[in-house]
Amino acid sequence: MPRGSSPKRERQYEHIKESAEKRGESTERAKEIAARTVNKERARSGESKTASKSSIQDMSSARRGGQRSHSGAQGPTYDQLYAEAQRRNLHGRSSMDKAELKRELGY
Repeated sequence: MPRGSSPKRERQYEHIKESAEKRGESTERAKEIAARTVNKERARSGESKTASKSSIQDMSSARRGGQRSHSGAQGPTYDQLYAEAQRRNLHGRSSMDKAELKRELGY
């Protein structure tokens, strides 16, 4: 953390770093993610001397993370869809791709 950072930003950094490590990121990568996130939040709130255009005008880190966590990557995997189609005894499932399975199952 940069010198002179607030206790709130210190806690935020530690929280983000620990969360990244729990997700399986390496310690170095977790530190990088935490530092970048906290620096962006500092820039957005006017706590830093300089700020890039993308830090200020882009969507906030919290909002972006929330969107990712709620929408998932692309929904259920092909294997999950196929298992559901098998459970429902869907005819022609073996020749369907992921998009077709999603459409037929109503996802």
